[in-house]
Amino acid sequence: MVELPPGDWWPSSPSRQDVVVAELRDFIESLSAERAELDRVLATVMFTDIVGSTERLVAAGDVGWRDVLQRHHSRIRTLLGRYRGAEVDTAGDGFLATFDGPARATRCAVAIVRSLADIGLEVRVGVHTGEVVRVGIEIRGVAVHIAARIASLAVGSEVWASSTVKDLTAGSGLRFEDRGVHVLKGVPDEWRLYAVSIEG
Repeated sequence: MVELPPGDWWPSSPSRQDVVVAELRDFIESLSAERAELDRVLATVMFTDIVGSTERLVAAGDVGWRDVLQRHHSRIRTLLGRYRGAEVDTAGDGFLATFDGPARATRCAVAIVRSLADIGLEVRVGVHTGEVVRVGIEIRGVAVHIAARIASLAVGSEVWASSTVKDLTAGSGLRFEDRGVHVLKGVPDEWRLYAVSIEG
């Protein structure tokens, strides 16, 4: 609440109107900033990327590659549905998806690698859990960049995860093989990363 001195504030005095408008603008901007902060949610982010996609495109040709991508997309979407993942984007030849739990996301990532190997595709996948900002159906934030950087470091047919994912999924039946400490381009600090498999 803002208290203004007594007097005729609206609409007879333009200079006083400016004061009222400025106060209203400050109030609305504070609500927008608060809303942006409240739109931050904890999510597990998964990035996938086809290994050697350019070479495969050249070998298959445009039409053949389109068919490969359709099968790729169909299999990933089926698995996202099974593991309750939400597709965010399919930029290029990879997927960006979010999950409400790291174990489910990581199991989905392993299932994707296995499923696509059946049709001769190698993918690398990165998984990280952190806060993201939701903007409509899009997500933004450092956690998104971390997941993308992890995916770029993984090799073909591997799922790599951050130590955050490893810690949060203790007792889940997931196995983590230490891949060392890495500097992720554009991201502060060093990050210990793990290759993931499923026990049994």
